[in-house]
Amino acid sequence: MALDLTPQDDPEQDTPERHAVAKRSTLVSVVVNLVLTTVQVLVGVFAHSQALIADGIHSLSDLIADFVVLLANQHSRKEADDDHHYGHHRYETAASLVLGALLLSVGIGMLWSAVHKLGDPELIPKVKPVALYVALVALVSKEMLFRYMLAAAERVRSSMLVANAWHARSDAASSLVVALGIIGNLLGYPLLDPVAALIVGFMVTKMGWEFGWDALNDLMDRSVSEDQINEIRQVLTETPGVQGVHDLRTRKMGDMIMVDAHLEVDGDLSVRAGHDIASSARERVMKKLPVLDVMTHLDPVSVR
Repeated sequence: MALDLTPQDDPEQDTPERHAVAKRSTLVSVVVNLVLTTVQVLVGVFAHSQALIADGIHSLSDLIADFVVLLANQHSRKEADDDHHYGHHRYETAASLVLGALLLSVGIGMLWSAVHKLGDPELIPKVKPVALYVALVALVSKEMLFRYMLAAAERVRSSMLVANAWHARSDAASSLVVALGIIGNLLGYPLLDPVAALIVGFMVTKMGWEFGWDALNDLMDRSVSEDQINEIRQVLTETPGVQGVHDLRTRKMGDMIMVDAHLEVDGDLSVRAGHDIASSARERVMKKLPVLDVMTHLDPVSVR
């Protein structure tokens, strides 16, 4: 999973589009998951397929996750206020953490159910063919949803939407496993249905852990990538009047970046001249990269 954070001329300009795309893509996901949840669970019960029921529960978790994303999308666009001086950008990170925890809990539940069924194989019934048709329809629907959501997420550079898109891809993969398990059951290997449910549980648990751990690290002020740090350093260093840069630190704020840096300037300059250099450096970085703010400290050096 990778999010392309290619610099744009002004990252802040596309904020309205960003939230509109997030809302639209998530609403599409809500409709798809609502239909799939209903059909998969009902048909899974009727056709005696534990794997299809597990996939339906997974779709239900997606539906809940979609509402979490919509809530975060609404709150993250709020401006700074008296209680949140840096804005509300971390609502997106918090939403990703909730998504991870949700996936993790659903995955563990699937594992428990599948292991219990495998422990008593005599009770595993033969699956009805209609379960296979539903599993294949779900597979195609989820793969199409993934491609649509990922394209939208990369266009507006939202890690929260990328997480939700890959959530949909995990569903497509799980539906493929479910379809194979149902085929095995229909061919006379009844254990393959709960085995498919077990594999789906592992997939969901793994992805939940990865999303949750990644979001938790961001909430603990994890820095951006080394490439982005080097790019920020280069922009600062190339600012007219800046003689050097040290103690450059970054931390993620949602999909934006907070920067702290010490700028070395000519010690014989006036306070106003030094201030103008710092302001220019700040504006250049914020224009070149998705940076929310740059806090600078001027260090006087001798240039003679």
